[in-house]
Amino acid sequence: MSVVITGASSGIGAALAELLAARRKSVVLVARGADALRTVAERCGANALPIAADVTRREDVRRIVAEALKRFGHIDVWVNNVGQGITRAPSQLTDDDIDAMMRVNVKSALYGMQEVLPHFKARNAGHVINISSMLGRIPYALPRTAYTAAKHFLNALTANFRDEVRQTHPGIQFSIVSPPVVRTNFGLNAVYGGVDSRSVADSQSAEDVAAVIAGVIESRAPDVYTRPGSHERVVRYFESVGADPTD
Repeated sequence: MSVVITGASSGIGAALAELLAARRKSVVLVARGADALRTVAERCGANALPIAADVTRREDVRRIVAEALKRFGHIDVWVNNVGQGITRAPSQLTDDDIDAMMRVNVKSALYGMQEVLPHFKARNAGHVINISSMLGRIPYALPRTAYTAAKHFLNALTANFRDEVRQTHPGIQFSIVSPPVVRTNFGLNAVYGGVDSRSVADSQSAEDVAAVIAGVIESRAPDVYTRPGSHERVVRYFESVGADPTD
């Protein structure tokens, strides 16, 4: 099995790459930082292909597909794991803020899905996994407004891709994985800075999230939370605002 993982130089992506490599999967590791990426690839072993690229550029994503196919002959799973937060109240958001969140959190995934899709269609086989967030389900973090909106967009886009493609190619699956706060550099790397995600109570480790994603590769489940009780939390939120999430 050949798995492409974007955002693979650290955090969830690196943890997933190492886990899959240990399970004898071939992994294509994608990130902008070549040195950090090379370090992860060395830990993964001979069946790892590091590709330095910016997935917010469509031409780079097209190159990733070509290089992965040249090395491994096929792609079985594509994991869109790139993301960035922002720390700004909704009343203060600028055009540039919104554009940045959409470019990193939505367009990077859109390009991945669109560019790998012809290969998947040719085989009537393949699996896209988009890493979303609990914030893509419930808007509970005010300073993360634009990021939250981008993840809601990503969830809708993923579901609509699934509905479109399965009409003609039922062997292709699109999955959403929704973790809570994860103990990575995500908070510190947010636009305008932010709280260290490692200091947030009830956060989850990158290794735990990676294990859930690896399970989704096997199960091909369409919509998965990485922590027990998350679905119930979403239901309680909608009940609290007078909405029925089952409607």
